[in-house]
Amino acid sequence: MTKVVVNKGDVDGALRKFKVKVARSGVPSELKKHKCYTKPGVKRREEKKEQIRNARKRKRRD
Repeated sequence: MTKVVVNKGDVDGALRKFKVKVARSGVPSELKKHKCYTKPGVKRREEKKEQIRNARKRKRRD
């Protein structure tokens, strides 16, 4: 459970901190992942595409 303390009635700042903490915890991406079923073959293809993309980024940096 993510908790944020509100200091001096600064609700907007606390809400901003809460959103950042939730995003870093990975909850939104997990929800997006479980929204619909993807077939194993499609999942493998997407992972392979992502690996290729990451390899190109690494190669460009070097």
